[in-house]
Amino acid sequence: MKCIFVKCLIISNIICIFLFTACDSAITQKPEQASHSEETLKEPLEKVNRYLLKKENEEINNLVKRYNWNMETSKTGLRSMIYYKGTGEPVKRGRLVSLKHTVKLIDGTLVYDYRTDGLKQFIVGRGGVEAGLEEGILMLKVGDKAKFILPSHLGFGLLGDDDRIPPKATLVYDIEVVTMD
Repeated sequence: MKCIFVKCLIISNIICIFLFTACDSAITQKPEQASHSEETLKEPLEKVNRYLLKKENEEINNLVKRYNWNMETSKTGLRSMIYYKGTGEPVKRGRLVSLKHTVKLIDGTLVYDYRTDGLKQFIVGRGGVEAGLEEGILMLKVGDKAKFILPSHLGFGLLGDDDRIPPKATLVYDIEVVTMD
């Protein structure tokens, strides 16, 4: 994971240098020259982004294969697997849910656990949680147990959570829907 982080950090620094250089030259250029610079900048940035997405997807696929998880992939890239079916009602928007949860980085590092951090609670559909968790929770019922793999764009993205989750982190959630009020 450190190797991936270092690579991402290096690529991010290169992108920043490239952006600052482009911004500086755009300031001193005429408007028609600046828009040309933006176009020449766009292609390399898209290329880097496609490369990073491809590498992250390969890592996720390797994890799923290694553990032989039978996961579904949504249109957004969320991987999900319900491994225990509960008997409660389906999770609904506008309701407060409480979850037992563990959150790990793709390398297996535990970052959050309900046993030490308490139950995770949020109102479904109101935001304030990772987009991938919000998407996944709507697939479940009270009592269900599931695994979700959130690519970085469905988790905490480029910045991390300013606590335990680093930038560009792929997250592996193991959750149980305990209650819904």
